[in-house]
Amino acid sequence: MTVTLADVAARARVSPATVSRVLNGNYPVAASTRERVLRAVDDLDYVLNGPASSLAAATSDLVGILVNDIADPFFGIMAGAAQTQIGGPGDGSGRAGGEKLAVICNTGGSPERELTYLTLLQRQRAAAVVLTGGAVENPAHQAAMSAKLAKLADAGTRIVFCGRPPLPEGDALVAALTFDNRGGGRRLAEHLISLGHRRIGYVAGPPERTTTRHRLEGHREALRAAGLAAAPGEADGRGQGSDDQELLTVHGPYDRRSGYEATLELLRRAPDVTAIVAANDTVALGACAAVRDQGMRIPQDISVAGFDDLPFSVDAVPALTTVRLPLFEAGARAGRLAMGKENPPPGGIATIAAELMIRGSTAAPRG
Repeated sequence: MTVTLADVAARARVSPATVSRVLNGNYPVAASTRERVLRAVDDLDYVLNGPASSLAAATSDLVGILVNDIADPFFGIMAGAAQTQIGGPGDGSGRAGGEKLAVICNTGGSPERELTYLTLLQRQRAAAVVLTGGAVENPAHQAAMSAKLAKLADAGTRIVFCGRPPLPEGDALVAALTFDNRGGGRRLAEHLISLGHRRIGYVAGPPERTTTRHRLEGHREALRAAGLAAAPGEADGRGQGSDDQELLTVHGPYDRRSGYEATLELLRRAPDVTAIVAANDTVALGACAAVRDQGMRIPQDISVAGFDDLPFSVDAVPALTTVRLPLFEAGARAGRLAMGKENPPPGGIATIAAELMIRGSTAAPRG
């Protein structure tokens, strides 16, 4: 059943005129009243400017691009690339020749903020939404996301994931472009193992993120294949099981400070590590600084590797061994899919390959 302005008024215990004033912002309303109205709007999932059933033919020229942190080049590159496709000429059907206005929504990594932005974009009748980066693996949040995306899709909004796996339930997506984080993590670990490293530390991202889990899974798959780790609950060749891998893994945010602090913790726990894999290139810079502050050289005393191949990685000293993800290409493709300029991949899901970039920050361990 369509929610009306009168329903919101009844829920908030105010007049329809007051609801209209709050939503239009053209008349002063007491703060407590305004908060009550907005809470009712959220509770009832009220969509401004008409019933949801009519929105498929009446979407706006707005496209939302959700990112965790626009200051992080990982997200900035994808968002900028998507915007090149969204802001360009369309099919001539829009009010300004088919162009769309791309708005960057910075969630700060907050699941609640992610849902709030989707609600705001729904109210603005967004033509499309692009969600970038890894997702939070929380069943309650995933269910809320599925429900919210289904309502957006029913209203005519095109939804594209970029660098994010599809949700366990729900078919509201136009497409999901996923990175091969697991394969990239595996190939990076295999490279270090081939150089002779046997004690490899891992500075991982937040444990609740899909990106973190997939990269760490690939890393540990390579260790198990080389006999350097065991499956959870089993013992490896040195009488050590999964507890040893937990000892060699420290989690933290995807930022430089986390890389620095987590590396110090890792070196305290396991001073015999000869290589450190970082969650991403930004974290790797922090790891490199921590290693140097401990009086060690890279790669002579300890090797360091990152992930993503962000633009600065080749300019680090020494240049950073990393895994390249085609961030710009993926973002541009997501933008085309959001605009209907490109057909979705078969089944709506495409896995984008990761490429190992071997540079000077990794070498064989000293003797």
